[in-house]
Amino acid sequence: MNVAHVPTSQDQALEEAFGAPVAELYSMVSGMAASATLMRALELRSFLAVAEEQMARVRDRVLADTADDHDRDALTTDDLRWDVQWLEAALTARADYIAALGKLLHAMRPAPVPGRPLRASRQKSTTGLAPAGPARECRS
Repeated sequence: MNVAHVPTSQDQALEEAFGAPVAELYSMVSGMAASATLMRALELRSFLAVAEEQMARVRDRVLADTADDHDRDALTTDDLRWDVQWLEAALTARADYIAALGKLLHAMRPAPVPGRPLRASRQKSTTGLAPAGPARECRS
């Protein structure tokens, strides 16, 4: 399995951070024109691809073993216990790789320049104003 061609849940974040599609990022690393940060990010992405592939394989195996057309006598609790352990390991690894990649990408953000105000993103209000009551006449 060539992990460079396996999509992951974090590909969009990597593409936004480095400004290029994942395939191009791997090409940059193979040509030795990459920063240490990019090499580390792609290494984490490769580990993530393996963990997500493991999750998919266990899921597919459990679905196949519990399908209506499967021999119910062949299903054992020991097999399911192994699948649960493998799935827990893959989920833990995935969470750890996503956290590490998030920290790495967060560390890449430029530091604020002293004396320059930070740009705050504007949030849209999702609540509306209360309906206006009947107009009142103002007497002074």
